[in-house]
Amino acid sequence: MEAAIEVVGLTKSYGRVAVLAGVDLRVARGSVYALLGSNGAGKTTTVRTLATLVRPDEGRATVAGFDVVRDRRRVRRAISLTGQHATVDESLTGEENLRMMGRLSGLSRKGARRRAAELLERFDLAEAGKRRVGTYSGGMWRRLDLAAGLVGAPSVIFLDEPTTGLDVRSRKAMWEVITRLAGSGTTVFLTTQYLEEADSLAGRIALLDGGRVVAEGTADELKARVAAWRLDLVLSDARSFAEVTRLLGARAVHSDPARLTVEAATDGSAAQVRALLDEVDPGRSAVERFTVRGATLDDAFLALTDRERAGG
Repeated sequence: MEAAIEVVGLTKSYGRVAVLAGVDLRVARGSVYALLGSNGAGKTTTVRTLATLVRPDEGRATVAGFDVVRDRRRVRRAISLTGQHATVDESLTGEENLRMMGRLSGLSRKGARRRAAELLERFDLAEAGKRRVGTYSGGMWRRLDLAAGLVGAPSVIFLDEPTTGLDVRSRKAMWEVITRLAGSGTTVFLTTQYLEEADSLAGRIALLDGGRVVAEGTADELKARVAAWRLDLVLSDARSFAEVTRLLGARAVHSDPARLTVEAATDGSAAQVRALLDEVDPGRSAVERFTVRGATLDDAFLALTDRERAGG
């Protein structure tokens, strides 16, 4: 499919600290693409580079067909950036904020008023449009901030951890908004620390670790790379934990000595689960309890980033 974003060999350092160490990405037009990573992995720097707020040291990146270094103005006209912190004015009403953004975008008074009404309706804020933003809930505030970024009808929108700090209901409402955006043809580039958010929304996902993309694919493809099923073991004591971890070896995809838990990759069949339990606990005293479950995106993230740090 035609690419809305293409990144090749992107690097960025601050002093001796390499924040981006050769990032490669390709985002299809009209899709939701999620970039996942822990704090300090380089997510925000990637977004700021693609939004022309940071100049890369090396590499090449195009957004909406324009080079982020040579064509900065064209890129900025084609995109919108919504971060973790709202940029709307709490002393104005929702409608006044959107009308102001419309005027700043070059719309006539009538055009700005019409665009504000369209966006308030689209983001379920029509009834609240006449209220001062300072009275809005966190979820309403975030939806208005996103609406403000769409006044100029951008083809690509960057959402940098847009649901941070929101309650569950507000996050779900934002998910619906993002899904509708992609359905209308807008390309959404999303960074988040909520892995279930990426699992629910994104067509493709990249895992960023240490300034590099260590894995990329659909949610199901990433889960399949670390086994489709997991056997979660809770061990009876520290000695049992050490022995079971040793016996599992590389099959122990994640372990937590403080909680005495080990996760083992499995195909989910009863035969393999029984065989694993017999192998690691022949005396029926080491395993306190166990659970068989499907692999999650959290499992994939932990396993693939841990594997990268271990040099595998």
